[in-house]
Amino acid sequence: MNILNNETVKFATRSAMTFGEALCSAHEQAMQLDGSVFTYGLGVDRTGAIFGSTKGLLNQFGPDRVFDGPVSEQALTMLAAGAANAGMRPILVHQRLDFMIYTLDQLTNWISLWRFKSAGQSSMPLVIRAIVGKGWGQGPQHGKSLHSWFAHLPGLQVVMPSSPTEAKGLLLSSIFSNSPTIFIEGRSLYSMKEDVPNEPYFIKLGKAVVRRAGSDITVVSFGSMVPNALIAAQKLEELGISADVIDLRTISPIDLETVLKSVRETGRIVVAEAGWREFGASAEIITAVTENLFSELKAPPRRVNWPQSHLPTSAPLEKQYYPTSDDIVDACRKTLDLR
Repeated sequence: MNILNNETVKFATRSAMTFGEALCSAHEQAMQLDGSVFTYGLGVDRTGAIFGSTKGLLNQFGPDRVFDGPVSEQALTMLAAGAANAGMRPILVHQRLDFMIYTLDQLTNWISLWRFKSAGQSSMPLVIRAIVGKGWGQGPQHGKSLHSWFAHLPGLQVVMPSSPTEAKGLLLSSIFSNSPTIFIEGRSLYSMKEDVPNEPYFIKLGKAVVRRAGSDITVVSFGSMVPNALIAAQKLEELGISADVIDLRTISPIDLETVLKSVRETGRIVVAEAGWREFGASAEIITAVTENLFSELKAPPRRVNWPQSHLPTSAPLEKQYYPTSDDIVDACRKTLDLR
């Protein structure tokens, strides 16, 4: 199996894959590359196969490396911790991020600080995939995105892919990193489809990518809000506004250098985040910008976030709840004083 690098990936053969299929490809290739990688979680070996993201893995690798578990998030998480500490590379899949709250003791008091407690002599190279629900009445118990909670903890990587191509490369990098990683997936991205390299490739964790170059305003986003940011940039272009769109890819570690470089050129920033406004990742990004570039800003930074409220179950209310590309356009227009 050939492993693509930054140059060869540009010329790689590709196949059309959905977000779930790209994740499944990453699982399959990681398990082929390293016999210590295994996948488990509620439903990974059943018909739905976590929205297709683990489809066929059981038949290919057998029940020793692909298996279900009890409805006990605490036990499943400590299995990952123990296996990783013993030299394995486990991938635990949660169908909903909300129920990871049951595992805060394991994540906070064991997994996140293990390398620190061992003075760097031991690590837990595990990945916990968690899906943020959206649509069809998910409601307040199935749609929370708690990425900022996990990013607040030293010792955890928090990865948030925005497309099928990003999902495959970032998951492979997460699996083969030597740090515990929370890999957060927006359920709304699962309908996305694009051409993805067939061979394995790795996307550097902690390095943002400029998804669209621009000169008038910087739009920073990550995860499921990136597609909205790109649509907004297209709408802004029709208004004669050039937006520089940055996809952070990871919020821990976070690539502030790329953000600051862009804002130095544009003098303006809007941050679009699929999460609550107060004490969120967008606040941290804007704080860093104002601390470093206050005198260079041409306008106050703005944020586009969820309302500071729990998620409604009703479809009409849900439609009003989630910000759209139009909200990003409006924030950019106000920043440019084009109300």
